[in-house]
Amino acid sequence: MKTLYTAEALASGEGRDGAARSNDGKLAVALASPVELGGSGQGTNPEQLFAAGYAACFHSALRLVGRKAGADLTDSAVAAKIHLGQLDGGAGFGLAAELEIALPALDLATAKDLVAKAHEVCPYSNATRGNIAVDLKILEYAA
Repeated sequence: MKTLYTAEALASGEGRDGAARSNDGKLAVALASPVELGGSGQGTNPEQLFAAGYAACFHSALRLVGRKAGADLTDSAVAAKIHLGQLDGGAGFGLAAELEIALPALDLATAKDLVAKAHEVCPYSNATRGNIAVDLKILEYAA
């Protein structure tokens, strides 16, 4: 792989209950375990950060392949859900992802084609492929 950009961040404190910041200072967040995991919920958490990153990255990939295809991407959007759970056997924890995609100006066949192409282009999709379940759902399209 030819590196085009490197992001750097530091996490400190107690891991899920601490802080994270990028080396350029553009990202600085308090971290807190969610209430559902027994935490205070008074900060963001790694799964929220991953969800935001995956949604933005996939949407960017979708817009890239859409532009190349000359598709109407008006009001397109991507929402991500990242699920944290205990692995079977209880040895550790794992993730699963759901991407909910809106392509309201496109018919379903075109939307499916572009989503499949974006899933091949997106760096997050390439990083997770074969490692976690990723469910792609087209929730909004033109009738």
